[in-house]
Amino acid sequence: METYSHSKIETFENCKLRYKYRYIDKIVPDVPKSIEAHLGSAVHKALEELYMKVMQKEIPTVDMLIKWYSDEWELTFTKDILIVNKSMALKDYFNRGVEFLINYYLKHQPFKDNTIATEEKVEINLDEEKKLVGYIDRLVHNLEKNEIEIHDYKTSASTFAKQKIENGRQLALYALAMKEKFGKEKNISMVWHFLAHDTKTVIPISNERLALIKKEVIELIDEIQNTKIFPPTKSFLCNWCEYRKMCEAWKTPRGQGILGI
Repeated sequence: METYSHSKIETFENCKLRYKYRYIDKIVPDVPKSIEAHLGSAVHKALEELYMKVMQKEIPTVDMLIKWYSDEWELTFTKDILIVNKSMALKDYFNRGVEFLINYYLKHQPFKDNTIATEEKVEINLDEEKKLVGYIDRLVHNLEKNEIEIHDYKTSASTFAKQKIENGRQLALYALAMKEKFGKEKNISMVWHFLAHDTKTVIPISNERLALIKKEVIELIDEIQNTKIFPPTKSFLCNWCEYRKMCEAWKTPRGQGILGI
């Protein structure tokens, strides 16, 4: 049984050549991590620590939350981290993460929403030949509504990214796994925390919608498995692509780089 993830499928949709480099050729590029990825990872780790304490019936202080963030930032920081947006310095990105966490803490304390898991691994057997795996940032059993909530944190400031995420399928796929775990009749809601905008979006999802998404993903995986030619797709995402230096779309006939988008 072949295993897929939301990011693997999304990579194919965004750029087939990047998919080939990463998942078929298994090329490990020697490129730095982006500052956006570093920031997001540190924020996620701090929130994971927060809710692990909450599940142990402890309420950490906001200072503890910021310390966890700062420690993770320092622990995973490397000098070659990529900063595409030259109008922002390294300290600006660090301070942005601090702002995200303080705002989140003040809005959600004392954290009594009944969190039951963090970084929950999910596996969905789409059919006899295809399996999808992923991790849920936080899982909540909303006792008031008697429903399961799938929470996800996003640190991107892009409005376009926010709209794409809300209309995407990532949490819907995780909802399929939760239906298998808690029962088909259990109500499921998808909850996105857009930390850069200090907003939360909650969208219930029906069994009918989940059935359509499952069918769509199975068809997309069939397309992936039957694809023989993997052309590049140039977009703004190329600025963060780890394979850009070797990509045929970014080379002139003489092998020199061309202007970015």
